[in-house]
Amino acid sequence: MARHDHPATTIGEEQTIDNSDTITLWRPTGQAELDLVAASGWRAWPPRLPDQPIFYPVLNRWYATKIAREWNVPAEGVGYVTRLDVQRSYLDRYEVHQAGGRDVLEYWIPAEELADLNAHLVGAIIEEAEYRGPVNDQEFIDADKALGRPLPAEWRTYLQGESWFRRGWVTSGAYVWLNSPREMLELHDTWDEATGAHPSIAIIGGDGSREQLVLDLRSDPAPVLLVDITSNGWESAIRQADDVSQLIDRIEAGTFEFDVED
Repeated sequence: MARHDHPATTIGEEQTIDNSDTITLWRPTGQAELDLVAASGWRAWPPRLPDQPIFYPVLNRWYATKIAREWNVPAEGVGYVTRLDVQRSYLDRYEVHQAGGRDVLEYWIPAEELADLNAHLVGAIIEEAEYRGPVNDQEFIDADKALGRPLPAEWRTYLQGESWFRRGWVTSGAYVWLNSPREMLELHDTWDEATGAHPSIAIIGGDGSREQLVLDLRSDPAPVLLVDITSNGWESAIRQADDVSQLIDRIEAGTFEFDVED
């Protein structure tokens, strides 16, 4: 990760140091680094490269998010926000550095001391959120053709912006997974019989299980509904947002929660 001096959308709560035995930190992470973390069993950060003398975990999720969205996504097409818990007694040896504004706070861990940091991690490193770069036009062209109607313009604008929320936990505690148009069509093919029971459906996301966030394209604007993909029709669908713009706003603000009451 290069040094960071770039703005971005805020999502998530700030983390302040409390009196517990651990300190929760976050780190913006690219694909290559995340793959190495995964290879460690989510238990260690990989050694720094020769041009990376310092490891920079940060004290605020929003700060890690802005770096992931404004640096990692343009550089690699994807960016992650990861979370780590570290023994307070270990971190007490380091100063907290203010790298910009009042709340732009980070630790500076020398590369040669990273193995020691790994030895003082508490629990696993967590992938909290994934962001992706713009979806290409062809995906929307293919989706519109398959659906027989266009996806909402607001959805296209969001997925073709500089970065969009792909999956992860939002501040409310909800785990949300969003689909690109190509992924949506793959799901439609996989669940052909189930989608056939829901005419004019567009599966735009879900909760990581069989509950799907969908658009009902029979209406304009299309409402966002929660559908059990094994259900027999629209009757049991639960409204989540009046339209996709409302869904996007809530996800970006971190306030979205699944409504499971029928």
